[in-house]
Amino acid sequence: MDSKLSNLLLPVTAIMSALLLFGGLVAVAGVNPVEVWVLLFKGAFGDWFSWQNTLQRAAPLMLTALCVALPARAGLIIIGGEGALVLGGLACAALPYAVALPNNVWGTWLVCAAGAAAGAAWVAAAGWLRQYRGINETISSLLLAYIAIGLFKHFVEGPLRDPASLNKPSTAPLPDGVLMSGIAGSGVHWGLVLGVLACVGLSVWLRWSVLGFSVRVVGGNPRTAQLVGLPANRLILLACALGGACAGLAGAVEVAAVHTSANASLIASYGYAGILVSFIARHNPIAIVPVAILFGGFGAAGSLLQRRLGLPDASVLVLQGIAFVLILASEALRDVDWKTSVARLLKSAGPRLMQPTEAPLTGAKPI
Repeated sequence: MDSKLSNLLLPVTAIMSALLLFGGLVAVAGVNPVEVWVLLFKGAFGDWFSWQNTLQRAAPLMLTALCVALPARAGLIIIGGEGALVLGGLACAALPYAVALPNNVWGTWLVCAAGAAAGAAWVAAAGWLRQYRGINETISSLLLAYIAIGLFKHFVEGPLRDPASLNKPSTAPLPDGVLMSGIAGSGVHWGLVLGVLACVGLSVWLRWSVLGFSVRVVGGNPRTAQLVGLPANRLILLACALGGACAGLAGAVEVAAVHTSANASLIASYGYAGILVSFIARHNPIAIVPVAILFGGFGAAGSLLQRRLGLPDASVLVLQGIAFVLILASEALRDVDWKTSVARLLKSAGPRLMQPTEAPLTGAKPI
């Protein structure tokens, strides 16, 4: 099968299979699966209100997926985007405590830059541990995410807590001029544009720039990278920092455009959902855009399933989990040469199939 066609068909097949299995699970619970499928797509793309919710959720998914995709192109599996996101949101909310911000779009850019810098440093730390201390980056990035969430809660509920936030601890709200408005007065904020631009820009960087090509060489064939003298450590740290900056930017956008302050609502598992988006997109920044919109839609439809059918709002997480397992299975089976495997199986089974299992129908008895 052509590689480009395979790259498209396998993720689509995994998503369709996940929907079928999810339908089977809800059928066991006594719910009509067809109605569930209809409500999923109606809640995601049925009208303009649904589209606004979908695109609002898709923006952070694009950026957190890049936190997985860029290190993956350099050969590392980083799954700590949630930590970079919450620290990015914390840095965004904490910057007005440290410096006086201009109450205009320049202030918005400054808080976004602070969030990106915090995320870049956090994920680059996981890359540094991998390259210079030999610590597995998947484990270290996950543990760093838990540490980041702990730090976030400490500062939000302690030193940075706004005294006016009684029931729900949070930092002081950002100034009104710093907040990120909606596009043309809609509920879709400018974070969606930043996410799309980041996906497109990093795709161009990976494909057409010298540094991007070097990162792909390091991730594709480390031995070749060493032979040609590429600075593998620095390139891997660069990829980790860029990915972390995207996740940190996602946290800053969530604070500046959605929550107006840093609070527990920021810990919404966008970093973990970004892992699924990146793997389904096969770590392709351009492909991340439609996949993020699709799964943002599934997340937006969760409340509709709860209101109409009585399913838990978190039931869409089950759908995401099934899709993740299936996409991993499809990746494992992608490189299997089925023709060769079947031929070898038949060849090895042939002699056994030809051996008689019973005595021949003659008068002689077998010895």
